[in-house]
Amino acid sequence: MALSSFDNSELLNQQLEELLSGLSNHPHRQLIQRALGVLLRIAEEDTERLDWKILTASLEDLEQGFNRFYPYRHTRKISIFGSARTSLQQAEYKMAVDFARCITQSGFMVITGAGGGIMQAGNEGAGRANSFGLNIQLPFEQSANTLIDGDHKLIDFKYFFTRKLFFLKESDAIALFPGGFGTQDEAFETLTLCQTGKYGPVPLVLVDKPGGDYWHSWNNYICKQLKEKGLISPDDFSLYTITDQLDVACQTIKDFYRVYHSSRYVGKLFVMRLKLELSSAEVEQLNQDFTDILSKGEICQTTALPEERQDTETLNLPRLIFYFNQRNLGRLYQLITAVNQLGTSCNATEHPEFK
Repeated sequence: MALSSFDNSELLNQQLEELLSGLSNHPHRQLIQRALGVLLRIAEEDTERLDWKILTASLEDLEQGFNRFYPYRHTRKISIFGSARTSLQQAEYKMAVDFARCITQSGFMVITGAGGGIMQAGNEGAGRANSFGLNIQLPFEQSANTLIDGDHKLIDFKYFFTRKLFFLKESDAIALFPGGFGTQDEAFETLTLCQTGKYGPVPLVLVDKPGGDYWHSWNNYICKQLKEKGLISPDDFSLYTITDQLDVACQTIKDFYRVYHSSRYVGKLFVMRLKLELSSAEVEQLNQDFTDILSKGEICQTTALPEERQDTETLNLPRLIFYFNQRNLGRLYQLITAVNQLGTSCNATEHPEFK
């Protein structure tokens, strides 16, 4: 039997009392207080009903996304984008199936938009156990493909922006196959976020069928209209890799995590976690080659900083720390490539391992 509005109100009051009484011991109490403060301020203002509906539905999208991904938070994942109109007979479909199968065999999980075409191919290649599907509620389409339909890792989002958030938030790599406006939107938005440092660093691979020219034609436009007119930096081409070869697509992603593990900011310091310790000579070479991206000081190797003591999963990993100028993201990707190449002659691993 459904609860009355009075019962719902009583239940909410009880839950708020329990939350507030235990807040002083909650590890995230400051963030919870901020969130509650925002809701209180909005409630005190003359906010329209539509605004409240948008806010509530967005929070519900976020809630289910957080809950579904949480059990898999330590497994690296790849988002696969591409056309919903690609048929099972097309070479692009087979390429996407083979790519998803290859990359899951290397320890990754796959995230798709849960629809047909390339999305279905990604779920097919990964298999249900290694697949997520982020569906979007539309009045005319799309229903989830049969390969992910009914799975607990299928999530239905009301809004595109919350859906996009989880595509990127949960992904350690992006693979883009040929597609229409939606795929182009995802390509440019991902590149924009990579270029501005709002996402990543992660490998971004643009995959075509063998002999295909979709991404090369796209790249010609980027060169002619953006690079030649000074609208992007030549180093921005380091943000992505174009290939029509399955082994190159998979290896590019695996190589990105050969030595590099992850990164974050501690204050203004850029902290790059590594899977293995570099020699003094190797760190010195990095300083010589990448001094242009430092706002001050030099690249130093260290252990975990005091501010990272809560990051228990990465506490024992060595770090490179430096003051990154936060402008030359293409060069930062080149630095990561250089670091990963240092692992070719030592005990580095292609396996992504746990995050």
